[in-house]
Amino acid sequence: MKFGVIVFPGSNCDQDMIYALGQNLGQQVVAIWHKDTSLQGVDMVVLPGGFSYGDYLRSGAIARFSPIMAEVAAHAQRGGYVLGVCNGFQILTEAHLLPGALLRNESRRFQCQTVYLLPDGQLKALIKRADTTPYAIPIAHADGRYYGTQDELDRLEGEGQVIFKYVDAHGAATPAANPTGTLRNIAGVCNKAGNVFGLMPHPERVADPILGNTDGATLLSQWIAALEAQVAV
Repeated sequence: MKFGVIVFPGSNCDQDMIYALGQNLGQQVVAIWHKDTSLQGVDMVVLPGGFSYGDYLRSGAIARFSPIMAEVAAHAQRGGYVLGVCNGFQILTEAHLLPGALLRNESRRFQCQTVYLLPDGQLKALIKRADTTPYAIPIAHADGRYYGTQDELDRLEGEGQVIFKYVDAHGAATPAANPTGTLRNIAGVCNKAGNVFGLMPHPERVADPILGNTDGATLLSQWIAALEAQVAV
């Protein structure tokens, strides 16, 4: 697959994502500036983490108006894949390419720590370790509390659109495993069509053996293989 990582003013995880996809996973990847108007024929657009436009007004609220976002929306409407990580997830909700909203953490503080994560919903059957051990993936955000009305959350879970949940080391979605107070331990969702994805944890930050944790590389490689298999059908 060919990946395009969008670079906004204030992005700080773009190079991490480019390195993880290109060097660690051997994928073709290009950087795309937010003022560009071409996606360069990529299969998946990635909106990385960081503080686009300094998180002024609201996280992701200004970045959604960048020129490239019109192309990202058109790509999604054509069935192309889009992934938003952390700030990228926030941008996708602000652009209404994903349902719900990301609110300030329940603690009211920026939180940076390693959490446990398991695929759920539409991804549960596609991304799975042989031993079902949760993935240890870091978070780093202040606005990661996923929110929707109870009816909306019921619908998302019923339709498999909740694709990642925070769990404990044994895989249980307990209140103690929920680092930010996000509703129903939700760490990631997708759109109804299943081609636009968002998650708050950063798999690209644990994708290289030198870091002592390659759970991010495992997660991303399994995810990419699952999407490639879907395209081949």
